[in-house]
Amino acid sequence: MKILVAVDGSKAALHAVKYAAKLSTNLRSDDVITLITVHDDQGLRHAEQLVGAEAVQDYLRELSDKELKSALALLVKAGIKHNAIIQTGHVADTIASLANKGFDMVVMGSKGRSGLADLLLGSVAQRVMATCNKPVLLVK
Repeated sequence: MKILVAVDGSKAALHAVKYAAKLSTNLRSDDVITLITVHDDQGLRHAEQLVGAEAVQDYLRELSDKELKSALALLVKAGIKHNAIIQTGHVADTIASLANKGFDMVVMGSKGRSGLADLLLGSVAQRVMATCNKPVLLVK
C-alpha cells in the first residue's frame, strides 16, 4: 500500500507519521511511505521582489527540512523505507493532486481546532478530504 503522509512539523503530523509507520508494518507492506511538505508561496511573491526568488526558495527549503527532520528520524528508527517530497503551492490542492496520481491513501494529522476556527480559517485536512479521490485518514 502506497501511503502519502502530509507533514508540517506539528505534533499532529508526527502522530500521523507514527500511525502510517504502524499501519505499514502491520500490513507487512514493502511499499515506501512518502512524506510531503507543502508551503504556500503565494504570500511570498512580494518578498521575492525584495530579496530575490533564490533567497525565498532557500528559506522554504530550510523550513521544509526542519519540518521533515523528526518524521524522517522516526521512519529511519522504525526501519521503514521512505522518501520525501517538498512542494510549493496551495497546500491542500497539492497534497490531493499528488495523492490522486499514485497513492492508495493519505494520512494527515488533525490539529483539532474548533468548528468556528475551521470555518474562519479553513482546514487543509477538510479540503484534502473534499478534493482527494483516495481514502484520507486523519490522526489526532
